[in-house]
Amino acid sequence: AGHGRFGKHLKHPGGRGNAGGVHHHRILFDKYHPGYFGKVGMRYFHKLWSLVPQDVKAKPNKDSAPMIDVTRFGYFKVLRKGVLPENQPVVVKAKLVS
Repeated sequence: AGHGRFGKHLKHPGGRGNAGGVHHHRILFDKYHPGYFGKVGMRYFHKLWSLVPQDVKAKPNKDSAPMIDVTRFGYFKVLRKGVLPENQPVVVKAKLVS
């Protein structure tokens, strides 16, 4: 199990782990792992109250809170920005909340 006399089996000649993915190992990453680098956009949704049906908006009720399931509308993360009515409690169902 020798490694030869000239080249030698040295420690980490290409860097450790995924080092060089945007430099000297770019061909490998572009070929076998396309889309590995870069950001993935997150839709900024700030009008949560617009998902509530009109009949529920018309009569605010302090005793019952409408449940908004944002996953039904294609959103999975709810950000903290936005405006909700102060006189109406709301229950929001989402996978992620910031």
